[in-house]
Amino acid sequence: MDRLRLSSIAHTHHPIAAPVSGVNVNRLLRRAGREPAARILDLGCGEAAWALQALAYYPDGVADGLDLSPYALERAAAAAAERGLADRLTLHERDARHYAADGDYDLVLCIGSTHAFGGVEGTLHAAGRHVNADGVLMIGEGFWAAPPTPAALAALDAAPADYTDLAGLIDVAAKTGWLPVYAHVSEAAEWDDYEWSWTGSLTAWALDNPGHPDAAQVLEVARDHRNGWLQGYRGVLGFVTLVLRRA
Repeated sequence: MDRLRLSSIAHTHHPIAAPVSGVNVNRLLRRAGREPAARILDLGCGEAAWALQALAYYPDGVADGLDLSPYALERAAAAAAERGLADRLTLHERDARHYAADGDYDLVLCIGSTHAFGGVEGTLHAAGRHVNADGVLMIGEGFWAAPPTPAALAALDAAPADYTDLAGLIDVAAKTGWLPVYAHVSEAAEWDDYEWSWTGSLTAWALDNPGHPDAAQVLEVARDHRNGWLQGYRGVLGFVTLVLRRA
């Protein structure tokens, strides 16, 4: 099964696609403090859960959502139609690195997709180019909540230098000209809900489709991911969503 289809199945019951609860998505959007007619860009939008909630929060706003996954964008379009927001959300199946906007945005989101730009610093530079002078950049990124163990590094296929601690992450933002006006550090319950949803959605799909040629592989991916989380990075890798403005 291709990676994009696998990810789409994994996020079936957690379209937010990050260890953040719906309550805290709303809190972050409220702290972003944009006007009702905000122009929004979601880079690596997935099923566009963040962009759609922003449109609900900013009732006269419009949004663009970019992602490479046709499966995620299909669900995003369906969700937008179901919520009566299809006329305010434009979806683009394209690489966020090469997006040329027709103007700038009041709020730019990049939650859990900094890998598209080579990491946090690259995201701050690239995504930041789309933010207007008084706008907000909101990014979601991992950090070491505890010193990384060999088991955590193996599970994440990561090196210690791939993440900083939380203070180091704020330093990176400041060095590139961005300062936090708010942040949310995901709690253990949010992480657990995300991981159980991710692995559980894959497991349920495989059990519901026992004759599918990819069923065994999907079960294996779910098992390996679950073991890596529970035996490796649970409590070691943190996640923070930063609400940033230019220094």
